[in-house]
Amino acid sequence: MVAAVLLAAPAARAQAPAEGFSRAVAHFEAGRIDQSAAEFDRLVKLQPALAPELWQRGIALYYAGRYDDCRTQFELHRTVNPNDVENAAWHFLCVARAESPVRARAAILPVGPDARVPMRQVYEMFRGRMTPDEVLQAAGTQSSAQFFAHLYLGLYAETLGDRQTALDHLAAAASDRYAGPGGYMHTVARVHLAILERGR
Repeated sequence: MVAAVLLAAPAARAQAPAEGFSRAVAHFEAGRIDQSAAEFDRLVKLQPALAPELWQRGIALYYAGRYDDCRTQFELHRTVNPNDVENAAWHFLCVARAESPVRARAAILPVGPDARVPMRQVYEMFRGRMTPDEVLQAAGTQSSAQFFAHLYLGLYAETLGDRQTALDHLAAAASDRYAGPGGYMHTVARVHLAILERGR
């Protein structure tokens, strides 16, 4: 969606934001989190109208430890993508880090119909109404569903203080077999796993 917004702008104005976005993503992929967040910040300053689209910025802000900014970014993204369970999940993670999982659950963003499996179950898990096992069961045998189940089970477990379960699920999500179905979020899984492993 970000690329489409940039392409819709006149070429002279779009070039610099497009390059800035690419730099921010490249920094994140290389694990240079602070540089990625700073590049996203420059992009928003240069072209504020792009800010609601930049969910990637919210993730970079999360890993940079800027949890209040992260929360704000996902609240802003909801204005252009109100059905996305992942947006609500990352908002939960930001609030949980800044305050507590209990406060995050109370502040969880509402979502519309997200047809991706197992996103509805992931959302209910973050709300405290489904178990991790139920999420895994809902994922079935589809690679994409399995990837997203492992990713969000790992992120959720870490938030609740269960580091070993987080490591197990994030290692599964970061495996090469999920590179295709995971897309950008597979990169997120790899970056998160590297951070966790450095903390051993």
